[in-house]
Amino acid sequence: MKIDNTKAQMRKGVLEYCILLVLEEKPLYANDIIDDLKKSKMIVVEGTLYPLLTRLKNDGLLTYRWEESTQGPPRKYYELTDEGKVFLKELGESWDELVDAVAMIKNHN
Repeated sequence: MKIDNTKAQMRKGVLEYCILLVLEEKPLYANDIIDDLKKSKMIVVEGTLYPLLTRLKNDGLLTYRWEESTQGPPRKYYELTDEGKVFLKELGESWDELVDAVAMIKNHN
């Protein structure tokens, strides 16, 4: 089962980037973030998402606002800060470099 552990570690490593990408277009409620990630086969559960959202908020990359809901209690909507947008752009450039490097190594072997 070693491959499952390695795959889980790889996913965990890119999850922060994927969360920021999902929030790039518009503010989202946590369940919407989870749904978007699941559609892309990035399986994530609330127990994993909330600590990451809190850390990204504490790092100044995200902010949130409360919005009244027609179905129950108010909802917390997360969105990128200006600093988060800059960070995402830089992270995207690093991601592209990493993908290119891995592709070059993979294609040479």
